[in-house]
Formats: sequence, structure tokens, C-alpha cells
Amino acid sequence: MSSIAIFGAGGRAGRAITAEARARGHRVTAVVRNPGAISDISTDGVAVVRGDVTDPHSTYTISHGHDAVVSAVSPASGPEALAALGQLDDRFFVNAVDALLHGMTEAGVPRLVLIGLFANLRDEHGRLILDDPAAFPGHLRPFALSHTAGLDRLRAADTPVDWLMLTPPAMLDAAGPRLGRYRLGGDRVPPSGSTTLSYADLAVAVLDEIETPRHHRTRVSVFD
Repeated sequence: MSSIAIFGAGGRAGRAITAEARARGHRVTAVVRNPGAISDISTDGVAVVRGDVTDPHSTYTISHGHDAVVSAVSPASGPEALAALGQLDDRFFVNAVDALLHGMTEAGVPRLVLIGLFANLRDEHGRLILDDPAAFPGHLRPFALSHTAGLDRLRAADTPVDWLMLTPPAMLDAAGPRLGRYRLGGDRVPPSGSTTLSYADLAVAVLDEIETPRHHRTRVSVFD
């Protein structure tokens, strides 16, 4: 049994990862912005705490004593919430990466798994999905650029933290069952017809990479 800190534990991905971690017997620190609004994920083996993924002191304090950290954070809970957010901090994900790598290094936590964004995978022509107006909504482009800047920061970082970004399809299935299987790809979109995944199976992939790390300091796609 290990201990895992999950930033963004109140979102759909974070909840699925928390549930999978507990099912496997791991202890979880569920990190959220407002613990009072997330009381339903507090259960045996799960400690819900307030935290700020963009604050190095917060990431250090929370990650200290854990075996791994997961980042499933977003400045908003979905496309509609993003549209209602107004002005987006274009450095949100860069600041999150900086804080996570600093805090985890200081705390001596070796493994970081992050949830990526489909929009910065490349299509069959080598073009980023976010640059194709037919495939990606223009009003979400600032969010995608912010997410991509975070990925670029990870790739450029000189860090002892062994990080991995898992990038799921654009439309994850919230009601989909846990099949316990998935496939991994690279930086390009998955083959036609393989563009779905349940949150439960995304969580399986995350926990597999924490328990038995196979990919190191890279980004891979994950799909059904």
C-alpha cells in the first residue's frame, strides 16, 4: 500500500482516480479548492484537504510523505464552466507545473502523473488539434494554449521528478463502466474508431503507471 496525493480530486477524473486508488488499497489525500463542497468523497482511507496546485508551499506541504502525486486539475469543471469563467490565467498550467515540480522535489516525492488535454495531440498531418478550427472550438483555444504551455514546461524542466502526462480522448464517458483495459499511444490522435474512454479506465491507467511505472518524462495518449 502506498499513499497518493491527488490534486483536483473533486472533478470527474479526480474522483475516478480516488476511487480506483482506494479500491487497490492505497491511502489518498484528496486535494480540492473547497473541502466543504466535496464532503461526498471523504471516506475511510481518504483525507480531504484544501490546496492550491499553483502554490509551491502548498504542493510541498501536501505532497510531503506521499509516494506519488496525481494532477487532474483544471481552472473550471468543463467547457460550460470555462466559458463562464471569463478571463483565463494563461499561466495557470505553467504555474501548476512549476509548483508541483518544486514542491515534490523539496518533499522527495518521486512520481507525478498528470492528466493531459486532447487538443494538443497532433492529427494525421502533424497539426495540433487546437489549430484546426473544424475540430476544436475557438472559444476554448486560450484554455488549450494554457494547457499546452504547461506540457512544454514539463518537457523543458530539469527535474528529478519522474513525470508522465496521460492524455485521454476529448470526450470521456462519465457513465462508462470500468473494463480494466486501455491502449496507449504517442503524440498523435488515436486511430479512427478508438477515440473513447471511460473515466474509470483512465483511472486504471493512472494507477497502473503509479504502481508499475512504464513511461518516464513523456506524454502519451490513452484510449479504449
